Amino acid sequence: MEQLIEAIVKPLVDFPENVSIERIEEEKSVTYRLKVHEKDIGKVIGKQGRVAKAIRTVVYAHAQTTEKKKVYLEITD
Repeated sequence: MEQLIEAIVKPLVDFPENVSIERIEEEKSVTYRLKVHEKDIGKVIGKQGRVAKAIRTVVYAHAQTTEKKKVYLEITD
């Protein structure tokens, strides 16, 4: 899952070396915390959150086939 998120996000940002993903696993859910450079946060979120929504849509669709838990994606700087 981390590779999928990186493959989507790294081409969008100016500082791909600062992209990191932290996996937080709980009993019934998995949260992926995406961290990007503070100057790239706008590019990842997009106007009115459209890019972030698109990224989440792809991640959630992939998670339905690979994960047995609920998956969440958080975007931070």
